[in-house]
Amino acid sequence: MRHVFGLVASRRLGRSLGIDVVPHKTCTYDCVYCQLGRTTCQTIERRAWFTLDEILADVRNGLDTSPDYVTIGGSGEPTLYADIGALITELKSLTTIPVAVLTNGSLLWRADVRAALQQADVVIPSLDAADEVAFLVVNRPHEALSVEQVWQGLVEFRRSYRGAYWLEVFLIDGPSSAQPRLSRLVECVRRIGADRVQLNTVTRPPAESWVAPVPPARLAEIAQTFAPPAEVIAARLTHPVSLPDQVTRDTVLGLLQRRPCTLADIAAGLAAHHHVVIKILDELIADGQVHAEVVGEHACFMLHRRTETEGETHVVS
Repeated sequence: MRHVFGLVASRRLGRSLGIDVVPHKTCTYDCVYCQLGRTTCQTIERRAWFTLDEILADVRNGLDTSPDYVTIGGSGEPTLYADIGALITELKSLTTIPVAVLTNGSLLWRADVRAALQQADVVIPSLDAADEVAFLVVNRPHEALSVEQVWQGLVEFRRSYRGAYWLEVFLIDGPSSAQPRLSRLVECVRRIGADRVQLNTVTRPPAESWVAPVPPARLAEIAQTFAPPAEVIAARLTHPVSLPDQVTRDTVLGLLQRRPCTLADIAAGLAAHHHVVIKILDELIADGQVHAEVVGEHACFMLHRRTETEGETHVVS
């Protein structure tokens, strides 16, 4: 299905049925840490690239997987989809499963975007920097955006939104995790007043090779500087699932088209035994469709990049 993927084993949302509403890597940012690589269409223009009917047709076919959340996110910035408000309304009439929106928060300064998200059950925007230099280095935003504008949008959304508001702060070692830059970020987050603050760092291959994760001990230390303390979500173990083992080459490729995944991500998201996933990954690697890259202590699997030197790779169980 073109617009639906998963179930994804989400660190925050359990088993999540993902909904993709913009073309691949269409975004307001070009974040250096993005697991999907560099942005290929950077824009702040909101458009209806796809009809509601075609998106909802895919959603209906995916609901029988019994997800914990239906999550609008995917491979670009979902608030760029001009009909996202109408989509949320239709989803709420279609199912009682809660609707979540994952957004970089860059367009919440717009009243129409804030209004469009009001019916969502959970909105999870991000704020990775609170000063212009870090914003330019880490997020590489569209030229029309400023860090002050983005931050004010997050504040304004808090004033109007009555659903669950969880703010993600994604830190990379150096540019966004050192003082006094970090102190300013903590103060900006405090003034936003989200229901939860969740700290994340690099766990999958980033867009730029120089990007490094914040060490776990340092991340735990930083979490305590927020008031109340932030929740560290990086590398959290996913929740076990109880669905029957149903996994194919196509379902694995469907996940990897949206983001790199570890073996545990794929197994939990698709409710499959690790040995079943390993067999399929071995086949996809042998066919040249998938390759593995080690990040920290884990191997991440992703679609094969044709520009790389090809060689033999095997899944190690």
